[in-house]
Amino acid sequence: MDWNPGLYEQFRRHRERPARDLLGSISIEGPQLIYDLGCGTGRITRELAKRYPNAQVVGLDVSSAMLTRDSSDDPANLRFDLGDIAEWRPSVAPDLIFSNAALHWLPDHEVLFPRLVGNLSRGGHFHVQMPRNFSEPDHRVIEQIVHDDRWDGRLSSIWSEERVGSPEFYLDLLGPISAQLDVWETVYCQRLEGPNPVARWIEGAALRPYLPALGQDRDEFMKAVEEQILAAYPPGPDGTTLYPFRRLFVCGVART
Repeated sequence: MDWNPGLYEQFRRHRERPARDLLGSISIEGPQLIYDLGCGTGRITRELAKRYPNAQVVGLDVSSAMLTRDSSDDPANLRFDLGDIAEWRPSVAPDLIFSNAALHWLPDHEVLFPRLVGNLSRGGHFHVQMPRNFSEPDHRVIEQIVHDDRWDGRLSSIWSEERVGSPEFYLDLLGPISAQLDVWETVYCQRLEGPNPVARWIEGAALRPYLPALGQDRDEFMKAVEEQILAAYPPGPDGTTLYPFRRLFVCGVART
């Protein structure tokens, strides 16, 4: 199932805050080639292109829907490619790899991350941010419902355990191949507006892999999700809903 950009960007301000914090962590000077892996709608990619006008900036995403946009105001140094990060092999080594909220969709980080860092030019920088909230109530609700017998096993085979490791995992994994490495976590205490907003949030992202398999049972599935999510994340006295969200940042400089 392709992404729904309108649904995903319903909470754009909250979704972009970690991306802008990731942008703020970049200190490279004079890069010639930059890749934004899993660029989505390309909003942050455009900011990279404007920040580094002398660099070629390439946004890569597997979703044709996300890449469908008005390109009339794109900077001249920017292009977007349709492609899968898992199969990405650049013909020219980039000086900067940027990836916001994308790599958690891919498995085998013990192989993936060293490969990505190995694709960099000597002394190239990498700046990655991933959700790490998989032990929170919303994901526990998803886990319980997708394994429910009502769906005749259609969803349990799609379920995957947390793919994002601990901060220590990435420090140990990338330390030997990094000249510099910083890993940290931030919990964003988000207040969302609207009726049952956490259900809308996960419908635009975490639930996306399951919906195509449901067919005419989609409405029943969403009703079950919405009921349990609302119980887990009730609105506060002011009508907004608190939705804490943990993000992991992995940033560094390649040794080779």
